[in-house]
Amino acid sequence: MKVSCLQENLSRGLSVAGRAVSARSALPILSHILVATDEGRLRLSSTNLEQSIHCWIGGKVEKEGAIAVPARTLTDLVNALPPDRVDLAAEVRTMTLNVRCGRSEANIKGLDPVDFPSIPTPEEIVGAVSVQMDPETLRTAIEQVVIAAAKDEARPTLTGVLVRVDGSILTLAAADGYRLAVRRVPLTGAFPTFSIIVPARAMEEVSRVCNEMVRGGKEPVPPISITFSPDQNRVFFQMESRPDAPVPMEVVFVSQLIPGNFPDYQQLIPRERRTRVIVGTSELQKACQTAHIFARDNTNTVLFHLHPGSDLEPGRMLVSATSAETGDDVTELDAVVEGEQMDIAFNVRFILDVLSVVESPQVQMDVISPSSPGVFRPVGGDDFTYVVMPMTLQR
Repeated sequence: MKVSCLQENLSRGLSVAGRAVSARSALPILSHILVATDEGRLRLSSTNLEQSIHCWIGGKVEKEGAIAVPARTLTDLVNALPPDRVDLAAEVRTMTLNVRCGRSEANIKGLDPVDFPSIPTPEEIVGAVSVQMDPETLRTAIEQVVIAAAKDEARPTLTGVLVRVDGSILTLAAADGYRLAVRRVPLTGAFPTFSIIVPARAMEEVSRVCNEMVRGGKEPVPPISITFSPDQNRVFFQMESRPDAPVPMEVVFVSQLIPGNFPDYQQLIPRERRTRVIVGTSELQKACQTAHIFARDNTNTVLFHLHPGSDLEPGRMLVSATSAETGDDVTELDAVVEGEQMDIAFNVRFILDVLSVVESPQVQMDVISPSSPGVFRPVGGDDFTYVVMPMTLQR
């Protein structure tokens, strides 16, 4: 194999492809990146057997070939090279990759590419269903939902994100037993109804790659294609950078799925309310951050005092936290409060999580009672719903 490319292109490609490299594995090949030529481009591939990535970057191919080299060694080396042309040459007899750039030359010992696990592409899947959507919309939807995915492996289905296609609507949902996040995204066209569960870690990587794809350039970002295999054991995310991006790339991210049935999340969303609060998102976020300083010593419990307004004075929300060791804090916020006066407590970390992904200037909270879940939504939109269980109030 003989191929040359720019150091910047190779560095960016390795940063994306390296996301699926296995840091700790009994199989040495999983700590390697497959460097291969593919139809006039350079393809970088990695896998940990649960997640896999193909990343194509531009290059001048003189001789076809492939070699698997240690991901960390190659990445660190390329990042240390000057911004110049990089020449890669694989020696099959010694399984060595020669890397030249400017006045620097290095030889990296590799492994036979035949031993590298096969990573399928969407084009190889017969009978697959594909949907397309804007990468920035998908990135935002993932960030809003993964915050509620469980970290505990005791219930594997809750460590994933439900991806459900129903006609022209794509729904993402995640829950950990204490909270639930649901985001609905409209699709172009109608599709058969089906559901899969994608590991939350994989969805987070997809979000990061989406963010990489929208960097640089001014032309529209090509839509991302999500392909579902008919046997429902894997999903493909196919992405491209902007046509005028400084580093043009094409990426295919493949993830294994979590078997099982996701809980019926619709039953977890309260359909009624006794009190509704509308408050500024950034103001509430700052109040919760202040309260967290004291709440972290008291199981992260923060009390929300909801006071409806009247003809003489506006509504108020008081955010308070108390710690026997460090003290207490109270912040008063102007708010639109409709319904009954109420005190309800939440885990402040859960509230900070949702406030960090709400993009609207104001957020809406609906509550029924101090012992019932609270429902948070951005004001002006009903495509995102966040349900959180209350904390027990100590009287």
